Amino acid sequence: MDRVLACLRAAAEPTRLRLLALCAASDMNVSDLTGILGQSQPRVSRHLKLLCDAGLLDRHREGSWVFYRLADDSGEEGHIARQLISLLPAEDQRTGQDHERLDDIKAKRALAAADYFRANAEEWDSVRSLHVQESDVEIALLGCFPDRLGDLLDIGTGTGRMLQLFADRVDRGVGLDTSRDMLAVARANLETMSIRHCHVRLGDMYRLSLEDEAVDGVIVHQVLHYSENPSRVISEAARVLRPDGVLVVADFSPHNLEALREDHAHLRLGFDDVEIGDWFTKAGLVAGPIKKLEGDPLTVTLWSAKRLSIHHYNDVQETREQEI
Repeated sequence: MDRVLACLRAAAEPTRLRLLALCAASDMNVSDLTGILGQSQPRVSRHLKLLCDAGLLDRHREGSWVFYRLADDSGEEGHIARQLISLLPAEDQRTGQDHERLDDIKAKRALAAADYFRANAEEWDSVRSLHVQESDVEIALLGCFPDRLGDLLDIGTGTGRMLQLFADRVDRGVGLDTSRDMLAVARANLETMSIRHCHVRLGDMYRLSLEDEAVDGVIVHQVLHYSENPSRVISEAARVLRPDGVLVVADFSPHNLEALREDHAHLRLGFDDVEIGDWFTKAGLVAGPIKKLEGDPLTVTLWSAKRLSIHHYNDVQETREQEI
């Protein structure tokens, strides 16, 4: 009862209801919100703090920027926030104007993202031309996961493509990246496709900002070759997996294209099955099937692993002992 009353008290003010409606439609920063509402930054920040303290909004920092979004609907506060928004009259003039201004901001974001993508497209295309079609990789990735997932984590989300690909299969998706430019691209792409149950934020693949056993699936797609410590990335991914959760690493098999190291900052020239398998075992995972998609000259490999439940783990251990 107390939590419900705290939520209702926090939301019981016109500006704060408008803020909830805006943050339900898009990830918002203070600068955008002050522009839409026509209010001062200190006043808007004060309202946002009250909503965050009540659990109705979540906040995520990206460098000097902070983004706000509606609290996850898996919690009571997120459910209350969505119920309150549903009660707002569709014909309300102020919220209508707010969303018109938000549409203008989204259009500017999309334009900026397109400019950035266009400026870097030649570099990305030069790498893609060396391996199998990305559509083939995506089909193979879909086949590595069950038809339905609760929570999905995409490490090194880039343009957010994996979140788009799995949007129809997941209840919630989170994409992490170290590049604010790429996060802007990903955020614009998700907004363009009206994908609101997936979001992106700044994150470190060596220190994931998630609790233990927080997700049902993890994707590390064409990221591991940038890592100085791939084993640690896999260990962190394993840490946040729930029992029976699936991790898939998609990267290159060993190759000798030194140009990728020199021109594209690749730290590793591919990985072999044994070292990936060893990292899975070290992280407490059980390796699954390996898929190889041969290209010229690069082969893309999908390594999958599962974090077993205690029951399944004991069965595997018993089988291994019998084999020995």
